[in-house]
Amino acid sequence: MAAALALAERSLFLSSPNPHVGCVLVDAAGRVLGEGFTQAAGSAHAEVMALRDAQQRGNPVAGATAYVTLEPCAHTGRTGPCCDALVAAGVARVVASLEDPNPLVAGRGFERLRTAGVAVEVGPGAAASRQLNIGFFSRMRRGTPWVRMKVAASLDGTTALDNGASQWITSEAARTDGHAWRARACAVLTGIGTVLEDDPRLDVRLPDISRQPRLVVVDSRLELPLEARLFEPQRELLVYTASTDAARRAALQARGATVVTLPGPGGKVDLAALLADLGRREVNELHVEAGHKLNGSLVREHLVDEFLVYLAPRLLGPGRGMAAIGPLRELAQGPELAFHACERIGPDLRILARVAGRDSF
Repeated sequence: MAAALALAERSLFLSSPNPHVGCVLVDAAGRVLGEGFTQAAGSAHAEVMALRDAQQRGNPVAGATAYVTLEPCAHTGRTGPCCDALVAAGVARVVASLEDPNPLVAGRGFERLRTAGVAVEVGPGAAASRQLNIGFFSRMRRGTPWVRMKVAASLDGTTALDNGASQWITSEAARTDGHAWRARACAVLTGIGTVLEDDPRLDVRLPDISRQPRLVVVDSRLELPLEARLFEPQRELLVYTASTDAARRAALQARGATVVTLPGPGGKVDLAALLADLGRREVNELHVEAGHKLNGSLVREHLVDEFLVYLAPRLLGPGRGMAAIGPLRELAQGPELAFHACERIGPDLRILARVAGRDSF
């Protein structure tokens, strides 16, 4: 199962919106017959890749055990049911980490395997597999993506000086690591303030990674410049607005953007409705890279699940903070977080902190 989980990690930048799954086929002596991981959406799943690998190696799999990090699917979507492929190949036993949270599967894969006489064991590697697929579980169980907010700041919490200068607070190593977190997401979200001030591309610029996540822009008044650099990478661009300006909508759509009107209070975009819409669009993990104002709105509305914070070993004094959520009157009003991981990235510190209880779905 450890080998299957390692394979699942290899699909991290590839398989979305499908879950990240690995599979290892072994014989009675524990010899590896074939292995694989889920490919891009519409291509083969981990089990089929492992079966193909075994065939290419010349290894018969009749009587084999399949170690797979998620329940083999039991429905026909972009591909056929993996449970049927395992049965047809003569696999005798399946050891899976977790039941698939997809309502179209949700135990049906295990049921069909058992009906066909395949022994099924569930549980090994469950915690690790769930963490790899936290966004998929979120979308299937809550109907919304797992929202991860990325922040780069000084040790005293400043993300930019008062004049807006922020390049670069953290190191090149931290920025490269941040690109990897971008790459695993289904979509990257930013606000119009960031676009107007920084004119970012917000794409993934890492070798050997071809999939670009969608870009989501919160633009209440449809101020997005038609010449903005974020139009340059080839990817889907979603613009959420509260505006009804038909001319601006048409101009942005002519540039290839999809414009979605979701008005909320005060002429702003309804952010909760935005997340629900992204869930319907099969976004598992939403990676937020925005300014302190939009960050503050997301935090105040309790829409953030996790904070990915890079802290540089420097002090910058007064400036822009991570999220404009205050001033608070009581300490208890601040969101309670739990540290999930902490690691040195070059000279900087990477902290992964989760809102307490948000991963219990």
